[in-house]
Amino acid sequence: MPLLEPNPQTLRPTAPGSPAHDRVAGHLASGTPEPLRGDLTALLGPDKVLHKISDLVRYASDASPYRFVPQVVVVAEDLDDISAVFSYAHGKGRNVVFRAAGTSLNGQAQGEDILVDVRRHWSGIQVLDNGARARIRPGTTVLRANTALARYGRLLGPDPASALACTLGGVVANNASGMTAGTTRNSYRTLASVTLVLPSGTVVDTAEPDADAELAHAEPALCAGLLALKAEIEADAELVARIRAKYRIKNTNGYRLDAFLDGATPVQILRGLMVGSEGTLGFLAETVFDTLPLDRRTSSALLFFPTLSAAAAAVPRFNEAGARAVELMDGNTLRASVSVAGVPADWAALPKETTALLVEFRAPDEAAQEAYERAAAQVLAELEPVAPVASVTNAFTRDPAVIGGYWKARKAFVAAVGGTRPSGTTLITEDFAVPPDRLADACTALLELQVRHGFDAAVAGHAAHGNLHFLLAFDAAKPADVARYAAFMDEFCRLTVRRFDGSLKAEHATGRNIAPFLELEWGPRATELMWRIKQIVDPHGILAPRILLDRDPQAHLRGLKTIPETEAVADPCIECGFCEPACPSGDLTTTPRQRIVLRREMLRQPPGSPVTTELLDSYGYDAVDTCAGDSLCRLSCPVGIDTGALMKDFRHRRHSPREEWAAAQTARQFKAVEKAARLAVAAADRIGDRLTASLTRAARRAVRPDLVPEWLPRIPGAAARTLPATRRAGAAAVYYPACVNRIFGEPAGYRGPSLPEAVVAVSQRAGRPVWIPSDVAGTCCATIWHSKGYERGNVVMANRIVEAAWGWTAGGTLPLVVDASSCTLGLAREVVPYLTPDNRALHAELTVVDSVVWAAEELLPRLEILRTVGSAVLHPTCSMQHLGDEAQLRRVAEACAREVVVPDDTGCCAFAGDRGMLHRQLTESATAKEAAEVTSRHFDAHLSANRMCEIGLDHATEGRGYYSALLALERATRPVPQPPSGAHLNA
Repeated sequence: MPLLEPNPQTLRPTAPGSPAHDRVAGHLASGTPEPLRGDLTALLGPDKVLHKISDLVRYASDASPYRFVPQVVVVAEDLDDISAVFSYAHGKGRNVVFRAAGTSLNGQAQGEDILVDVRRHWSGIQVLDNGARARIRPGTTVLRANTALARYGRLLGPDPASALACTLGGVVANNASGMTAGTTRNSYRTLASVTLVLPSGTVVDTAEPDADAELAHAEPALCAGLLALKAEIEADAELVARIRAKYRIKNTNGYRLDAFLDGATPVQILRGLMVGSEGTLGFLAETVFDTLPLDRRTSSALLFFPTLSAAAAAVPRFNEAGARAVELMDGNTLRASVSVAGVPADWAALPKETTALLVEFRAPDEAAQEAYERAAAQVLAELEPVAPVASVTNAFTRDPAVIGGYWKARKAFVAAVGGTRPSGTTLITEDFAVPPDRLADACTALLELQVRHGFDAAVAGHAAHGNLHFLLAFDAAKPADVARYAAFMDEFCRLTVRRFDGSLKAEHATGRNIAPFLELEWGPRATELMWRIKQIVDPHGILAPRILLDRDPQAHLRGLKTIPETEAVADPCIECGFCEPACPSGDLTTTPRQRIVLRREMLRQPPGSPVTTELLDSYGYDAVDTCAGDSLCRLSCPVGIDTGALMKDFRHRRHSPREEWAAAQTARQFKAVEKAARLAVAAADRIGDRLTASLTRAARRAVRPDLVPEWLPRIPGAAARTLPATRRAGAAAVYYPACVNRIFGEPAGYRGPSLPEAVVAVSQRAGRPVWIPSDVAGTCCATIWHSKGYERGNVVMANRIVEAAWGWTAGGTLPLVVDASSCTLGLAREVVPYLTPDNRALHAELTVVDSVVWAAEELLPRLEILRTVGSAVLHPTCSMQHLGDEAQLRRVAEACAREVVVPDDTGCCAFAGDRGMLHRQLTESATAKEAAEVTSRHFDAHLSANRMCEIGLDHATEGRGYYSALLALERATRPVPQPPSGAHLNA
């Protein structure tokens, strides 16, 4: 065992109350039982079978109010794996549930037996027919698909609010639609074809010309059964009329019965049935979508009305004017949205009765946009909006930033409102639809129902389509609260069906919450047809039992999850999963949501629980050590939960007093440490990668892998011992070369000035000279200590650098230019909590500017570009995302290269200072997709804005040679050498 191995018990939480009734039983502490574990390992291989209790717990929660712990998790890689699992389940009498993003709101991504992860190895998009169609794998997010399609001026029809996280497999399986899809742009209407695996293992590509012949040969009983149901339905005129009427409004409750009316053959019927089937009829292995025009010209307004009924009355007017989207948010929703960055703070003072409509028109060209704007203005002139607070304008705008803010507030409905719920409560998210002309009545009735049952009233939704969403928060640990929820659901379902003839599920699919009420909406005749569909396609019942069909009238009350109160920073989490695509460790260990889910399970357990012990044994590496700490999760989370900050706090908790003392001493003696580090890099460069790597691996085994970095191939040599000479007099800014750029040089094979030399030179050329203080050695932005949770060292260095920077900049009169984006973030923001009150005052006077921003805004307008390269690929760092500097990086790159590419799969490299050297597998996993994209073609330049990220990308791309965009700018603007006086030009 290493000398400084941390004690996992330092992270053992103390549960505040009695053990939760839904805690994982102690006998499951050892994980997947035998023979299930052994069988699947033998069948698929050990790398595809997740069996630790921590694996089972982290997959047990999704965005829904339910929690079911699987017996095992299979990470399927291909169709052979899917077919093998189906065959095993059939032979052993087991069942299978699929999980991709886990953003489903009603437990569709949870199972109690074999859970199959179909996200990790199932992403990818192939654009077809110049963007008219797209072949998309089921683990691909909607955002990723639309990013690829945007180059062709196209997009997908479905546009759910969770587009950044939800995957196309789930979108189709739930027929999720969103803001603009309605009934004409959803998956059912835009899915051209699908490749599916039936429960028998038969693979069907519905696009193949001979698909029906092949299916008839492989599955004669299934084909006969589907055609018999089609004939039976078509022979019942009353049923046909009812089916058609039900789908005139949005409806995802039950199987898609109109598939029998729209499809002429078994394959065509299956294609329709798979939409909204929630994984109960087969596995969606691939989809082909017909895409739609992007219509890039947008005009939007957020219009405020005094009452809900006044807002609802305006909806049909905007529909008639051609609005693409009309979204409704009631007063409670608007007030809760202030927790979302960018939402005006004065919304918190809006009257409770206030209701807003987000109205948007989209057009392909200027003429169409102007026509829409004239129509909108005419409608608006005939309405009476209100302006209860100063930020309300009630005006249409084309400003993308303003429009983006409106949509961010609207899309954050679930997490923003849910994030303000009382601690310890479970969140239910429901949606339903009514005929659009009944919208106002339905809103009023719903709000009255919520109040009568003691729930906070809040409603939002796609008003243009009569589709409303609401939230219920209750404590699943309290039987009285569960009974109150049950009474509400009974009355709500009767109200929706009997008073409004509405859909109990408009776009979230049936799920566990509505399955018991399926017959209430559809009646016994249609419901029995759905049971027969299931029997025909899945006769052995191996797929997703009790998710869409359930005869238990109390099924929606089974498996409701308790939410133990946890650390304050994570407590608002509703487990929505929006954070997961941004997390660099998601394909290696755990995601931010899973880190919180595991913590909550520990809090459900009694003292001395073997489950908690096992979870803690895994948590150190799976959650704490392999968190990059980049906090991109905070940017994705609608309520701003920073799980990275929580993991840094956990690192701090694991430190002994001696470790904290040593870290503080390192900060105090950093000038010597910096010099020693540069000498060590130089020595390693001389003795070679192989020997250096062997030495560091031995030290890691002896001390601790999370303390001693591993030497990696292609780490650059040492930086120059001295920095460029500069003058303070006349300087336009103070230039602070980050310690990483004082220690590490440029990539192997690079010929040219160092980064400090380049920054000095290009600033001088632009007439904006910079000054490097003579005493920068021994200072640092403190990120080294902050990222590792060394609080005492962090305090020492944070205060030292702020005091020094204040002096260098003459009390903040000059900007401080920093040449590493993570250091810019550290100096601008992350040091603040660790400063003394006096130094906080000094910090407030500083202007910290990233070197890329300095170049884009101060230098480029004053420079002449003399040469460019053909192509450059960019890696925007995670720190730049926090700082909002990505556009400036692109601007600098576009000045230096004729073609600039940001990979579609770019993300945090997870090198995170030296974390990529502590856990190289973290960076390798985080960069795999981006690296594949980068290495698939030639680029003349590989650019970024942080030396350690550049090293990480070099490692990932096998030495493509990433370097700072400032070096590229220096080369692009370097004067052409003039020949000596009197010399011939061709000499």
